Amino acid sequence: MSTPSATPPRHAASRRLIAVVVLVPVLAALALWAFAWPAARTAPRDLPLGVAGPAAATAQVERQLGRHEGAFDIHRYADEAAAREAVEDRTVYGAVVVTPEGPQLLTASAASPVVAQLLQQAVTQQAAAEGTQVKTVDVVPAPENDPRGAALNASVLPLALAGMAAGAAVTLLGLRGIRAVSALVGAAALIGMVAATIAHSWLGVLSGDWWAEAGVLALATLAVSAGVAGLAALVGTAGVGIMAGTVMLFGNPFSGAASAPQMLPEPAGVIGQWLPPGAGTTLLRSVSFFDGAAATGPALTLTWWAALGLGAVLLGTALKTRRTSTDPAPERELAPVG
Repeated sequence: MSTPSATPPRHAASRRLIAVVVLVPVLAALALWAFAWPAARTAPRDLPLGVAGPAAATAQVERQLGRHEGAFDIHRYADEAAAREAVEDRTVYGAVVVTPEGPQLLTASAASPVVAQLLQQAVTQQAAAEGTQVKTVDVVPAPENDPRGAALNASVLPLALAGMAAGAAVTLLGLRGIRAVSALVGAAALIGMVAATIAHSWLGVLSGDWWAEAGVLALATLAVSAGVAGLAALVGTAGVGIMAGTVMLFGNPFSGAASAPQMLPEPAGVIGQWLPPGAGTTLLRSVSFFDGAAATGPALTLTWWAALGLGAVLLGTALKTRRTSTDPAPERELAPVG
């Protein structure tokens, strides 16, 4: 009688080898596409830009901006005060104001240093061709310690990793129900306060209300961690990898943190704002630099991610408990007497 081999059959090992050889290059190509494609195709696409002044004077400016087909979404304002208010409310990234002394450009480098520089170059070059000079006013400047927004851009990946680590830890430790929810919320709150202490109190790259910034950082972390733990509670530990892969391959490169969502190729900019890294970056800019202007959309996005994730954790626990209670008890074997 032959003894079954302890090693897997040779054909099964071959299939695993082929799967690894094929899967690794596919994942590498996907990661390269996700990160390199948006960076290589960065350009303005329907970028909100204001034009203010008398209609006769602004018509020429609009024609000049219209030469950049599909680049700008023009918003018209009556005067400089209205245009400045639109910049401060994050309705537009900047505005060209036509005055008797010449054109004036309003920018907001706090919203995006890349966009502010792009607008300045485009408007200045056009004015230079006509022999005029443009006065540039930075309505909402970026912090002195982070004029290029590098620190804010660099914070996206660590926060995402912290959220993924928290969700994976809750899953691997076997926490369920209210205990899992409490662990996720507590970890996110602690991460938010630590991140605010580093970015605001130490580095000085955030300039808003400390507690509001800590709340945004905590909510962004919770949106990721709850999504990881919630999907794992429903589909098993594979949910950790699925959610982590989504955040890493799409959330980070599509966030628009380095430039702006309107600078990314479609539909990357839109998808990025539906995911926690993009929504968190937009909300943090609004809270820290614009007194909460245009914060409703990204705040709702993060809240939905957190709520659905925590709800999935509770639902997964309830389903598992129900399956356990309905499983028939194993029959006992009667032992012989004596």
